[in-house]
Amino acid sequence: MTAVARARLARWDADIAGLSPAYFGMVMATGIVSIGADMLGLPLLARGLFALNLAVYAVLWALYLLRLLRHPRRFFDDMCDHLRGPGFFTAVAATSVLGSQCLLLAGNLAAGMALWGAAIVLWLTLTYAVFAILTIKETKPALDRGINGGWLLAVVATQSIAVLSALLAARIGQPYKLEMNFFALSMWLWGGMLYIWMMSLIFYRYTFFPFRPDDLSPPYWINMGAMAISTLAGSLLIVNAAEAPFLLSLHPFLKGFTVFYWATGTWWIPMLLVLGVWRHVYKRFPLRYDPLYWGAVFPLGMYAASTAELEQAMGFGFLAWLPRLFLYVALAAWLAAFVGVLRSLARGHLTGAGGSPLPP
Repeated sequence: MTAVARARLARWDADIAGLSPAYFGMVMATGIVSIGADMLGLPLLARGLFALNLAVYAVLWALYLLRLLRHPRRFFDDMCDHLRGPGFFTAVAATSVLGSQCLLLAGNLAAGMALWGAAIVLWLTLTYAVFAILTIKETKPALDRGINGGWLLAVVATQSIAVLSALLAARIGQPYKLEMNFFALSMWLWGGMLYIWMMSLIFYRYTFFPFRPDDLSPPYWINMGAMAISTLAGSLLIVNAAEAPFLLSLHPFLKGFTVFYWATGTWWIPMLLVLGVWRHVYKRFPLRYDPLYWGAVFPLGMYAASTAELEQAMGFGFLAWLPRLFLYVALAAWLAAFVGVLRSLARGHLTGAGGSPLPP
């Protein structure tokens, strides 16, 4: 083996060792942009992104398993880290989003059900592993050093299962239709409660601790994304209510909380834009590719998809212009992040984690 080949393998191994736990955000972002494109009448784009997502999902699982085998200590150290640990929840959301794609774009109920089962196993494992570890570990960071918007990935993971469950419930027969709708409702409610707990801490960190440009990492967009996916799950439950009597009795509650989630997510958009201008314009923080940027693409696509579903479920025709606008914004953000991946790969970084400038 030549010195060049050895150096390249060493670089790839270093990339795998440092692979971000949140890299499945790429699958989340690609999947929801694909679903949004299908909802808004762009089937070729939707199916092209679906095919790409299948490949990316398989490659990422191979890389994560390789990391676990070759660098188990780094892998589990990340799981014990307050900032990096919640990133593992992207694997849950990615699995659920891909399952939703299989249902909506391929009509494959078996694949959707298999991915639903896998997502539940991952959710149970990570929820009770990550939060138990963060609870019992002896050395803990201060609040301002130990929490960011990435914690809300646990909410997104929970709501992604609610979404897939509601989609499955609409496609299976009784008696399991009722049980699946009840499970979707339970996950939707739990995700909302989890958001309230976590958002209280995050907002407290925002307003009562010093804030530096490097503190405003892309996962803060999950502040909005968690509410957008909660809106999507609620809208699907409203649509499903006609075939689930207990949901019909909760109709006013479902509608009220779904609009509540949508309004909260909408409030975050101007705030996050203002903070982004402060970070990159006023403080001149460099805009360079990072795997965490997929956590900013996903909320934009999810806002488009959730608003489109809300408009249909509630008859809010006056919102019809918003989904298409945000789909195009999400697609532009997806292209910018994908170019960042390609540039990093061109520089010889196996995972695209090497830090490539994002195009203006």
